[in-house]
Amino acid sequence: MSGRLNSAQPYALGLFRIVVGLLFACHGAAALFGVLGGTDGSGGTAETGAWPHWYAAVIELVGGSLVLLGLGTRAAAFISSGAMAYAYFSVHQPEALWPLQNSGEGAAMYCWAMFLLVFTGSGAFGLDRLFTRRTRAQAVQSKPTEQSPVAA
Repeated sequence: MSGRLNSAQPYALGLFRIVVGLLFACHGAAALFGVLGGTDGSGGTAETGAWPHWYAAVIELVGGSLVLLGLGTRAAAFISSGAMAYAYFSVHQPEALWPLQNSGEGAAMYCWAMFLLVFTGSGAFGLDRLFTRRTRAQAVQSKPTEQSPVAA
């Protein structure tokens, strides 16, 4: 049974990455463009250039989109994880210690989900894998063939 589960791991990880990236990007789109109810549920947006909300929304939209596509997954997830750690400790944690008390569950979960992707990479279905395969195939094709030494 564990052999079957292990063989499915890249696909489960790829689906996890896609869902987390999509949901994270939706938060950014809501804050920047007022879609999906916006930041306050009535279509409000983050004021352009306002620290830290506007910058967080840009990181959410761009980072989430890159994670969703599996393009530069580790770097995008690292920056996204850091942004969510900052959000938790600067916005939520001063209100109360525990995420259930300070409404910081989302920030904490995104922080740890993105942190996991830093170490696991994109899994299946990611553009990272597609480009890695192409690069390896091109390297193999352009590698000069070794000549066997001629006997004297």
